[in-house]
Amino acid sequence: MHQPRTFLDNFFLVVKGLCMGAANKVPGVSGGIVAFVAGFYEEFIYSLQKLNSKALKLFFNGRFKSFFQYTNARFLGLLIFGMLVSYFSVSRVLDYLLDHNELFVWATFFGMVIGSIYYIGKDFAPWNKRTIIAGTIGLVIGLSISFLSPAKENDNLAFIFICGIISVSGMTLPGLSGSFILILLGNYVLLLVDSVNALYDTFAEVFSGDFSFVKNPERIKILKILGVFTLGSAAGLVTFSHLLSYVLKHFKATTTAVLLGFITGSLGVLWPWKRTIFKLNGTGTPLLDSNGDKIILNYERFLPRIGSPETWWAILFIILGVLVLLLLDWYGKNREKNEKIRAAR
Repeated sequence: MHQPRTFLDNFFLVVKGLCMGAANKVPGVSGGIVAFVAGFYEEFIYSLQKLNSKALKLFFNGRFKSFFQYTNARFLGLLIFGMLVSYFSVSRVLDYLLDHNELFVWATFFGMVIGSIYYIGKDFAPWNKRTIIAGTIGLVIGLSISFLSPAKENDNLAFIFICGIISVSGMTLPGLSGSFILILLGNYVLLLVDSVNALYDTFAEVFSGDFSFVKNPERIKILKILGVFTLGSAAGLVTFSHLLSYVLKHFKATTTAVLLGFITGSLGVLWPWKRTIFKLNGTGTPLLDSNGDKIILNYERFLPRIGSPETWWAILFIILGVLVLLLLDWYGKNREKNEKIRAAR
């Protein structure tokens, strides 16, 4: 049974959902890191694990109170609400900042990941031969993903389903960005831009009484792709949550070491000093997605110029990112202390 949450705790859950939603939107940032460093990762994974056949039986038998308690629905609902609000608010601000102050945004996230490595590593005691090997494996995999070359766009439905399974890992695996994985798979624009725009346009038309989209084969194709991607994401979410729940329960130290290495490896993706490489046509002109934005192909990393004022501002934002994690650490310790006081009464 989970400890009862105060109104302030519930409010901060929504805020954490906002942060997870914003993090999942940015290629290279993982919403799973937010869950890990904010102290609710294990509860998040175990709650997702409860979305199973037993939960379905409780729901369809009308035992809604039991379903609510069994699935920890308030916890998941507040997080998901925060993510949805983020998509229409925080992530929009983030898009603007990436367009106008890209270096400082990457620097802030870079600092937050450094802070998360400290946060996770400071209390990790059982360093031994097994956990060191596990951490090294996680580090190598994380770095390898950072420097992979992207594939071409592929709208095969079987591949789209696999994209859904893999991309949702950004919510469940700290350090693995679902958005960046979709860039590497070549389907970021198709699945997170074109498909979302098609869905938005379809809803807008339906609410205005226009059903002409059913005669538009291109729209139907995109909606079908989005449906398959959503099914793949749901399958991946359930699969990953069960797998992670099992390994966290039986191999917690080894799993934490792998995740710590993985998060460290993800710093290669988040390195602030990089040039964005855009996809070009035959004449060298950048290709645009359905929003009119340039399509990201990959990033070219470089070392900063120490004498540049911009570099020092970026370092300041890295420090700011670290401080954000230290603030979360303080909040987590304070909440734990208050829970012990309440339990002792």
